[in-house]
Amino acid sequence: MRLYLSSYRLGNHHEELSLLVGVKKHAGIILNAGDSASKEELNLRFQKQSENLKSLGFTSEEIDLRKYFGKSDDLKKFLTRFNLIWVQGGNIFFLQRAFEQSGFNLIIKEMLINDELVYAGYSAGAVIVGPSLEGLSIVDDTKEVPKGYLPEYSMKGLNLVDFTIAPHYKSDHPESPSVDKLVEYFEKNNIKYETLRDGEVIIINDGNKIKL
Repeated sequence: MRLYLSSYRLGNHHEELSLLVGVKKHAGIILNAGDSASKEELNLRFQKQSENLKSLGFTSEEIDLRKYFGKSDDLKKFLTRFNLIWVQGGNIFFLQRAFEQSGFNLIIKEMLINDELVYAGYSAGAVIVGPSLEGLSIVDDTKEVPKGYLPEYSMKGLNLVDFTIAPHYKSDHPESPSVDKLVEYFEKNNIKYETLRDGEVIIINDGNKIKL
């Protein structure tokens, strides 16, 4: 299993992402954590993310999970074309709904276990790989539901790692004060966690964990 988990965007160690993926570099970009934004804003975000990945030698295209709600078989076929899945930050509860309603949460676990690709993401895209979403209502709105989504979601993360990431920790980011409260919650409730300052990343490769 190969994971690249960043606090903010590519972080300060993007060359490690390139090495983790290998020679073939075609990325699928998931923007669904930002689905409350306008289509124009999402297009701009895609352009920014694809430009960042292009600097590392990647070609890329968007994976809009809304197109695959209730169509997990189609999504599974589509995902086979990618060597990297890049998941942008935003509202983790939007992302959770998108993962579950498309079946992405089950498909990506199988593909990662089979070492078919790399999963990478920042902020919400990194947090969701943990075992649970407990406490994350401190930083993200649980009640807003983007158009086309069902309101229901579970509190189970992808459970690819045994800790929850607290991103933007002690960083120059608007969410940093809320993340301090999130860390307090984790401490009080004995929840295993890892903090990430903006620029820092955690890399998982074949069971080995490195924090940079």
